[in-house]
Amino acid sequence: MLCDDQRLHDLKTWLEPQLPALCQAQGWPWPVAGSWQPASSDASFRRYFRRTLGEHSLILMDAPPPRENCAPFVRIAGLLARAGVRVPEILATDIPRGFLVLSDLGSQTFLEVISARNADELFGQAIRALVKLQQIPAETAALPAYDDVVLDRELQLFPEWYVQQHLGLSLDARQQQLWNDSCRLLLEAALAQPQVFVHRDYMPRNLMAGAVVPGVLDFQDALWGPVTYDITSLFKDAFVSWPEERVRHWQQQYWQQARLAGIPVPDDFAAFCRDSDLMGVQRHLKVIGIFARICHRDGKPRYLADVPRFFGYLHGVLARRPELAPLACLLDSLPLEDRA
Repeated sequence: MLCDDQRLHDLKTWLEPQLPALCQAQGWPWPVAGSWQPASSDASFRRYFRRTLGEHSLILMDAPPPRENCAPFVRIAGLLARAGVRVPEILATDIPRGFLVLSDLGSQTFLEVISARNADELFGQAIRALVKLQQIPAETAALPAYDDVVLDRELQLFPEWYVQQHLGLSLDARQQQLWNDSCRLLLEAALAQPQVFVHRDYMPRNLMAGAVVPGVLDFQDALWGPVTYDITSLFKDAFVSWPEERVRHWQQQYWQQARLAGIPVPDDFAAFCRDSDLMGVQRHLKVIGIFARICHRDGKPRYLADVPRFFGYLHGVLARRPELAPLACLLDSLPLEDRA
């Protein structure tokens, strides 16, 4: 059942008079019977609806200002489309009110269809799309830098929201020093990597299935940053985990394709894996903090159910990276009841 509200009412009022022209532009018949349906939810304040039109459909984005800004989505969608990445076509906009009409890339994400049997095929598609995305030149992308300020701000979500708000604790002087040392190592490792287009949420939930070339969504927060960020996100997902040997196989597949495409990954695969591990630790800590914030600030506790998966990723890396001993010591000193 589609719940009505003022913004949804305004979105319908804005869209409906445009439908004849939109259908004509797409070569679809009009008039035709149709309906409104929820398309997907989001951890942010964005919402998506599907407007069916007989056998066809459109996607409507509701990005309420000032909490959301859909202008970056429009700009980056054009950038990716010109690079040959399959993204939704922008069919109509009302940027000030936060309304977009998008082409519909389907209703099934990789997350909904991926399994042990088809993972090689789907991740192969995702790797090829990512390599294409990362070939966008810096001057063309003109993205803000994923710099030390942004990376550190993300890291601080862990002590602020998970430790303080969720666990109800404050770090003592010894723990704070361990945290500071860990952050310094992670920031230095990330900033030392070659920099490319970074989607920032390149994971199965944001890849659409149903075609040889996957549809890519949720790219509006893209930055120019570390080359291993997106490939690490792809396999260390919030909702599904994979055996480490399969992850290494997929990482090597990406690494080989990236080198052939001229993407500046390390020449040595072991060095690439270390970069990926350390980049992943930064992201895992950030995500744990974000999930705690979504629970305690936004009233959405369901995301905390996925926190143990990220502690599992963390402990896997800590076991093989002795340089992360300060972080391992810090985590061991905390009563992490959500630990996997």
